[in-house]
Amino acid sequence: MSEENIQRLKKAGLKITEPRLTILDLMQRNHVDMQHFTAEDIYRFLVEEGEEIGLATVYRVLNQFNEANILVRHNFEGNKSVFEINLKEHHDHIICVDCGRVFEFKDEIIEQRQRQISEECGILLENHSLYLYGKCKDKEACKIQQEQSKKR
Repeated sequence: MSEENIQRLKKAGLKITEPRLTILDLMQRNHVDMQHFTAEDIYRFLVEEGEEIGLATVYRVLNQFNEANILVRHNFEGNKSVFEINLKEHHDHIICVDCGRVFEFKDEIIEQRQRQISEECGILLENHSLYLYGKCKDKEACKIQQEQSKKR
């Protein structure tokens, strides 16, 4: 377990526990391949690694991390919560409604327009989320993604 994660938990005001450190480490190690995790994804990874952390504990830790701003919770299509490590960099999401794949993107023109609209409405924008929903153009890749998702 890294000293960085210990300090991250301390800074967030969370007690240093083995489940918290293990879950945070797991998410960081798998972040490149999988940016958005469900509690079930985390639990499955833990089981595969031989860790004895229950699903209820995974849910509890993810909620604590979300409250402490270590993670960000999203509720994409289907109202299932997914979590990603909070990198403090704003981005938006495009979600395929067929396979569930999530693509992240940044677009300064969209950001400027949202600030402009907020200002025109007399709102000082503090935070926002933009989720776009559609279907993959590549139907074969989408079908493969759907089948892989079913295996999880």
